Amino acid sequence: MSTDAPRKPEPDEGPVTPPMLSTWKRAGRRISALTAYDFTMARLLDQAGIDLLLVGDSMGTVVQGHPTTLKVTLDQMIYHAEQVARGASRALVVGDLPFGTYHESIGQAVRSSCRLLKETDCQAVKLEGGRRMAGTIRALVEADVPVMGHVGLTPQSVRHLGGYKVQRDADALLADAAAVAEAGAFALVLECIPSEVASRITAEVPIPTIGIGAGPACDGQVIVTPDLLGLFEGFRPRFVRRYAELGRITREAASRYAEDVRAGDFPGPSESYS
Repeated sequence: MSTDAPRKPEPDEGPVTPPMLSTWKRAGRRISALTAYDFTMARLLDQAGIDLLLVGDSMGTVVQGHPTTLKVTLDQMIYHAEQVARGASRALVVGDLPFGTYHESIGQAVRSSCRLLKETDCQAVKLEGGRRMAGTIRALVEADVPVMGHVGLTPQSVRHLGGYKVQRDADALLADAAAVAEAGAFALVLECIPSEVASRITAEVPIPTIGIGAGPACDGQVIVTPDLLGLFEGFRPRFVRRYAELGRITREAASRYAEDVRAGDFPGPSESYS
């Protein structure tokens, strides 16, 4: 774990765009990504130099408290993504298309994506699926919608997959990744796949790969921010590295506040007006 001060964005980098990620891949410059769901966290992560903020449907579990991501709606995604886009001045902001908002038809996918981009100022959308979604990705790109793909463990398919399991079919994963890249996606999330498979995909596809539980060879990494900060303590995947224990710190701070209120020690003279 690095003990250096957080990397600040270089003055000449400016706002991150989808084409910049491909430039960074060619240059060997790794991409940092985290999830964000509100203005305050987005601003903090943006100031820390995070390259990409994903407004993930992971909000279904870590914000709303559901066991899966399936209950998140497009209206909810728009509500949160608009806040994140307002909080980020440099990071590329990508919004997830929730389950059921792009599966029915290409027309539905285009309408959902256009709403998400128009009403939030996000720069791109993300959708799950490999070969079966290639036609949808191609249509979105032709409609000038930047698309990030997602293969491997796709949480919206958790019921079909039989749970949150590592996906190990190398041939299928390679075919899915190639199809997503060929369809025009600008980047690709690889979730919960063996490191050696992720390494092969990263070497073979021309677009940047963003790993989550996919090993160190990916062009970038993404983690759910509440996991990174120790705020979501119900479940800790193997691939999560905790950089802080804010859950414990928050409980301790709230407990001290409650004790001070009960004891009549808050507010004191310095917190009161005369």
